[in-house]
Amino acid sequence: MGRIEEIDCPGDDVNEPERLKEAGNDAFKKANYDDAIACYTKAIKKTKDEFEKQKAVYFKNRAACHLKLENFEDAVFDCDQSLELVPKDPKALFRRCQAYEGMDKIDAAYTDAKEVHNLDPKNKALEPILVRLHKGVQAKLGELAQTANKVKSMFEIVFTIEGDTEKREKGADNLIVLAREKAGAELLFKEGVVEKITRLLKVEKNTKIRLSCVRVFGELAKKDTDRAKTILKEAGVPFFIDAINTKNEEMITAVSYCIQCLLDSISRYDLIKRWKEKKKDARKMSNEDRKQSRVDEEKREVIMKDNARELHAIFHVICHNTTARTLTGEARDAIVNLIMTNCPWDRMAWAEKMLKTDFYSRLMEVASELTHYKHESAMDITDSTNTVVGICFGYLYEQMWDDERRNSIIEKIDEFTKEKLMDQGLESKVRITVAITTLLKHAPDLGNSQLTKEGFLQMLLAMAQSDEYIEQLVASEAIIAATAKKKDASSIISQGMDILKTLYKSKNDHIKVRALVGMCKLGSSGGHDASIKPLAEGSSEKLAEACRRFLCNPSKDQDLRKWAAEGLSFLTLDADVKEKLVDDEPAIKALIELGKTGGQDVMYGVITVLVNLTNSFDKQEISDEMIELAKFAKHHVPQEHEMDDPDFVDKRIWTLCKYGATSALAALSKTESENMKELIARVLNAFCQHQELRGLVVQQGGSKALIPIALKCTEKGERAAAQALSRIGITQDPAIAFPGQRSCDVVRPVARLLKEEFNSIENFEALLALGNLANVSEAVRGRMLKETDVVMSVENYMYQDHQMLRRAAIQCVLNLCQSEVQVKRCEGNNDRVKYLVLCMGDAEDEEVVKAAAGAVAILTSTSSKCCKKVFESSQWEACMLNILANKDYDVTYRAVIIVDNMIQAGKEISEPLMDTQILDVCQALILKANMDASNYQPNETLQKIKKVCDHALELAHSMGVIKTYAQAVEEDEDDEKIEPWRPHPKAVEEE
Repeated sequence: MGRIEEIDCPGDDVNEPERLKEAGNDAFKKANYDDAIACYTKAIKKTKDEFEKQKAVYFKNRAACHLKLENFEDAVFDCDQSLELVPKDPKALFRRCQAYEGMDKIDAAYTDAKEVHNLDPKNKALEPILVRLHKGVQAKLGELAQTANKVKSMFEIVFTIEGDTEKREKGADNLIVLAREKAGAELLFKEGVVEKITRLLKVEKNTKIRLSCVRVFGELAKKDTDRAKTILKEAGVPFFIDAINTKNEEMITAVSYCIQCLLDSISRYDLIKRWKEKKKDARKMSNEDRKQSRVDEEKREVIMKDNARELHAIFHVICHNTTARTLTGEARDAIVNLIMTNCPWDRMAWAEKMLKTDFYSRLMEVASELTHYKHESAMDITDSTNTVVGICFGYLYEQMWDDERRNSIIEKIDEFTKEKLMDQGLESKVRITVAITTLLKHAPDLGNSQLTKEGFLQMLLAMAQSDEYIEQLVASEAIIAATAKKKDASSIISQGMDILKTLYKSKNDHIKVRALVGMCKLGSSGGHDASIKPLAEGSSEKLAEACRRFLCNPSKDQDLRKWAAEGLSFLTLDADVKEKLVDDEPAIKALIELGKTGGQDVMYGVITVLVNLTNSFDKQEISDEMIELAKFAKHHVPQEHEMDDPDFVDKRIWTLCKYGATSALAALSKTESENMKELIARVLNAFCQHQELRGLVVQQGGSKALIPIALKCTEKGERAAAQALSRIGITQDPAIAFPGQRSCDVVRPVARLLKEEFNSIENFEALLALGNLANVSEAVRGRMLKETDVVMSVENYMYQDHQMLRRAAIQCVLNLCQSEVQVKRCEGNNDRVKYLVLCMGDAEDEEVVKAAAGAVAILTSTSSKCCKKVFESSQWEACMLNILANKDYDVTYRAVIIVDNMIQAGKEISEPLMDTQILDVCQALILKANMDASNYQPNETLQKIKKVCDHALELAHSMGVIKTYAQAVEEDEDDEKIEPWRPHPKAVEEE
């Protein structure tokens, strides 16, 4: 059954696929399965559709390769394709049976095996397989019987609406637990839980039960395409829109998760996801990885094409409902977040698909809404909706990989803008202004494309000078957003200050604070350059004081305090303002409390102020030669303010951290904006520069917030977050700083710092942190060793010339040696043990000697193979003597442990060891310990050394490897005795 099938060539049209098949067969026979897969794949592509039998054979042959490589899912896929072309083919069924068994789908494997037996009843080779699978099915049925009782009991409780509420709630929670188990999920699905939940939720009013039922759907849909499609068919996409339409955050999160699970399972996103991490560093991908990655991409394309109907249904319903007037603001935010998650080309490619619909116009409608301006067709939105939609637009624009597609988005927005500008009514003017302001803030390329539209700037300036409150409000916000680029909004800049000064005189605080922020932004155009002062001396401080009054006044609403924080975000580019603000305890605490709300609308202002105060922004290093060249060319040279010196910055960092700024950053880190996450990581990394502050960062939730940022953010954000995590891992107990699963999650981001292009301090901190993490638990060590690129990166630094990097790498390897996996790696055909033995003889770094001796001591204690490998180095004796005679007793103790371990490994290893000066040194150590024992306070380590030496020598003596002094003397005496003289034999006389 496992033989690669041969077929006759039917004609010239298929000669090339046949040659490819023959090449694949040859590669299969030589066990070159990856090459065989490549040949069969090309043969499949080049075979015309009418040659179904031939194509079916190629699929079967490729399935056989996947079975050899244990890629069972791929084998099932190929067998399915073959059976679609040639139904009831025994070989295809048998190979699918093998794949199902490998996936532990015993019942499916047994079904295919029975079908093969029916088709080929004389096949004796199949009988033992049928018997084995039958036993597996029976065992599984026994387990299912127990689970079935639980399921039946839960069904009776949960789906009886008149039952006890508390019992029903508990029963619904138990359904979630069952759905998370493989057997439980299969049984629930088989017993029709999808239909039962769908019917129940039409009448169920209990919020907890509804929430649990939705979570059951999510667990069932996760990583199972058939179940996901069934849920979608039975429940329908509108069902999930109705379920998400609530203000209950838990329900919204559960429904969003469920929808995402449906999309990921039906589209088989897992095929792409497993390669995303590796593709970040493509240089480490092998040729086999690249081939398999491409195969998985092609496989997913086929699956998505087959499931296009379901995927399009979800896409259209989700996007269409962004503008549903009956939707709650919280639900709308969740839907926009779903769009953002699925817009990348390698996820669902919604960004490009939306170009063929009116969905960009719908998003612009949402972007044009205001919480405090309700018109006839207004939608319900939250304070964060504009921010979420703006970020979504920015993300959608980034997904367009060429100018043609980017221009297509701009054209879609142009259509919306022209339509609103043609209507001179108040509603249209307000909404288009709000929409473009949203774009200017979060998707500046899109926003700036609209500023130059005919009539828009004139309308904006006219609105700012209007007597209408709402017009003044939105116009002032637009002016603030438009001043980001002077070149694109020169007319606003030239007239903006006078208009803003007029608006600042308004009696309405909301108008006044926005005008204040606009003046702050114009006044900060000099940036960090201390030599540029756009405003008169002292003006920045006065503006900061005005912002402070809004920020610190508890009677002001959050909207006013948000704008005050945004004003300070511009003014704190000035070092004088930084110093005055950081000394103002009420203002700093008010800013931090504002950040703790976690609102998306306050995020920019709070985070930017903290970035400016800690100088966590990118700094361009300018060499002295460039400065001289600029002066010669009469170019302006930026000057740094004296209050931005490291001493002043450190003082500000300490103040902010002690006031609890980390708590605010942790609350704000839940944003979807990767740019904001990067800024958060920068500030937390600045805090973690100071060893004394790292405990506060952990206490206030900083380590928890950093892990997701380090896993997914901008490149700079991931790097800053990883460095902060490394610093925490060095001085804080990793078991406390990263409890539970977090200690495993932190491994990969920290290991990313082990790149030659990163600076040495990042490499060093990462190695130290990984060394501490390796000491936490076997689970963490297992994660480090499972990720081969992590452990390989650590080991590469063992050979570095840099002394500190080399030391940290060997110390990390020392802790990894506690794992059996690392011991097995050292036992292999490599020089790992040999190199560690050589490191024991290092004459420059005692810490390297100590770490290497510890690693060898651990390896030799668990592996006799490692004991033998000690002799692979020609300098092993000198290295052993170096640690045995070391002045540090801790090193010596590790050395005698190695000696003891090697003697315990057997006579073959003990004899060459004891046939050296090592025996003399061990005896000398015993003598030294005996002399030390008479002291008032004997050295404890030396006494432990004596105990180990005594044990080692006694064991060697019992094995006959060494002798006692008395035995040696007796042997010498025996050697010196002269045998008695024996006389010459006499001749025998003849008779």
